[in-house]
Amino acid sequence: MLKYIRIKNLALLEEVTLEFESGFTAVTGETGAGKSVLLGALGLLSGARTDKGVIRQGQDLLEVEAALYFADALLIDKLLEAAGLPTCEDGLLLLQRTIHHSKIPRIQINGSLATLAQLQALGESWIDFHGPGEPQKLFQEKRQLEMLDTYAGNVGELAAFALSFEEWRKALREIETLETGERLDLDELDFVRKQIKKIDAVDVSEDTIEELERDYNRISSAQELVSLASACSEGMIGEQSANDLLGGVLLRLEEMVKLDEGSQSLLERAQSLQIELQDLGEELGHLVNDYDFDPEAIEAATERMNLWQELRRKYGGSVEAVLSKREELAQKIEIQGDLEGVLAKRRKASVDLESELKKQAQKLTASRRKSAKILAQKAAHLLQALGFKKARLEIELIADAKLHDYGDSHCQFLFAPNAGQNLQPLNKIASSGETARVMLALKTVLAEADATPLLVFDEVDANVGGEVGRAVGAELARLAKKHQVLCVTHLPQVASLAHNHYVVTKSQDKDSTAVNIASIGDSRSDRLEELARMLGDRKSASARAHAEELLG
Repeated sequence: MLKYIRIKNLALLEEVTLEFESGFTAVTGETGAGKSVLLGALGLLSGARTDKGVIRQGQDLLEVEAALYFADALLIDKLLEAAGLPTCEDGLLLLQRTIHHSKIPRIQINGSLATLAQLQALGESWIDFHGPGEPQKLFQEKRQLEMLDTYAGNVGELAAFALSFEEWRKALREIETLETGERLDLDELDFVRKQIKKIDAVDVSEDTIEELERDYNRISSAQELVSLASACSEGMIGEQSANDLLGGVLLRLEEMVKLDEGSQSLLERAQSLQIELQDLGEELGHLVNDYDFDPEAIEAATERMNLWQELRRKYGGSVEAVLSKREELAQKIEIQGDLEGVLAKRRKASVDLESELKKQAQKLTASRRKSAKILAQKAAHLLQALGFKKARLEIELIADAKLHDYGDSHCQFLFAPNAGQNLQPLNKIASSGETARVMLALKTVLAEADATPLLVFDEVDANVGGEVGRAVGAELARLAKKHQVLCVTHLPQVASLAHNHYVVTKSQDKDSTAVNIASIGDSRSDRLEELARMLGDRKSASARAHAEELLG
């Protein structure tokens, strides 16, 4: 759950720090007061893309940071580990995002620099936004199928099915290429064989190429290496070398020891230095012989290196690319040798894969059919509480003539808001308020299968009021038993049911405009005043009495 958020220089807001509790939190304020600032901050922390225009005018940077607590951080920690980021300490996830006018943006997750893609992947696991555009999404059959599969628990199976489906489609494309492609003539076959022979001559592997490049570098520098090693050896043990100078020093040290026995340790150290100097000089002398390469070895290494460079230029510049090309060329020869046999194998493999896909698709369809009934029944029951006394909702499963990456069936949500009306697709519903309530009912049921901790609703109660508004608030409060719920609302019936309450205000003078967000959750009098304002007049006795009634 979200525990803390700090927002600095976002739009019209200068700086605010907010602490959140579990349960249902309402955010209210006058129209245009800036309630979207809080949602914008949460969007930034969940990885939403933005531009520098959201930085408060006259400021150089925008900063948003938050702390989230997870009683069970296993899923979050897995995502963090996969991204190479620090895991949660005591279940605490720390997020920070900074956007500068003059510098590059910066994202930190648990104190480590992160990418926008990593922030987005993490955001999908802890927050879910439900805004004014959600009802429009409900019109899309693809979105309807996603909702049904989410409720049915098909998400993992569906992802595996999509991968197998793509593998099958690739196999079909390869078969088509073989069937329609031209046969290689003798010259082309000879060319392919020569390319394979070149790759084999280099003996391509990560280890052999690394060894080849190391040996070739030594051979290329052989003359210079011989010169340097010889000079070093001569300087250490040759005539007028360091060894000769050290010999003179040793004679003087021996005289010192005769005069002062305390100098014996210095003499011994110098003698050890002479032995080490002699060994090092002789070893360098041996290297001179090692660098004197056989002309045939030089020619062989040079020829092999030239061949490797040619292969790199042709086939992609890496060992992996060259080996991949060799496999491709070898397949060409195999296919040309027995095209019909290869086609028969590929066709059988494709048929087997298609057969397995059909079995998986049937399982998905069976799961959808079973869950469609339950989801529709539960949503229809909730719709009664939301003002649709005689409404009917059904989810029709439609078989597809061929396989798709989502299986062999899709669905259509059908709705009749009133008694005596025929069921129709949701996009035939004229009222946006009706669509919003259908979406809320479905979201409430889907939340049972959704583990996302924080659900954010932006004016989901638009175009409703009265008793229906109260019912909407009750459903949000019910959702808050299993999730942390944050709702931006204009309805006092909804706000009065929240466990926590924030008010957004906007102040202006002749030079500037500022937005502020403050908690009034612990102050009954402040809540009564805000609810009375939402009812029409904070100074009205009847509005305040109604507010008292709403708060209970």
